[in-house]
Order: sequence, then C-alpha cells, then structure tokens
Amino acid sequence: MFGLAFAMSGPPGGAAAQSGGGMAAFQQVIPLVFMFAIFYFLLIRPQQKKAKDHKALLESIKKGDNVITAGGVHGKVVSVDDGIVSLEIATGVVIKITKPYIASVKKD
Repeated sequence: MFGLAFAMSGPPGGAAAQSGGGMAAFQQVIPLVFMFAIFYFLLIRPQQKKAKDHKALLESIKKGDNVITAGGVHGKVVSVDDGIVSLEIATGVVIKITKPYIASVKKD
C-alpha cells in the first residue's frame, strides 16, 4: 500500500509541484468558490428572505388580527406591546406570548 502511494507522489524533490504551482493553487480554489455560491443561493439567501418576511409580518400585527403561533395556537390579538402580544384563544381566556413566536396571520 505504501509502495503505491510513493509511486504516485511524483519524482523526488517535487519537480512537478514547482512547475505548475500557481495554476494548481488556482484550480484548488475554484471548487470552493462554486460550493460557496451553491450554498449561498440554495441555503443562505432563501433563509435571509424568509427571516425578512417574518420580521415584516411581526411588525404589521395589530389589534384584531387572527394569528397562529409557532405552537399551533389560534387566537385573536387583543393588544400588542413592545415584544409581547396578548391573544384571546377563547371567550375570556387571554394569554401572553412573545412576538417572534407568531408564525402567521390568518386571513378571514
């Protein structure tokens, strides 16, 4: 096994590495750039867009909206403070949740 590794390494002294060193380094960077571009367009960019849309949704919440929380609780917004939203989930039953846990606004 070691004999095969030594046979594939090239001539002693690294003559092959010295002749095309600049181009070989550039060719090693190209796949990394492509992988970053793929990750950016398939993972990072859509996640940033979704976070931006969710932030806009949270800022637009007002009294009287019907919302769904991340836990699946449906309720009507009674009041909106800085970071806390009071939801009426049944007649006379009001709970308080933090704003980021609102998943969506229902359209009636």
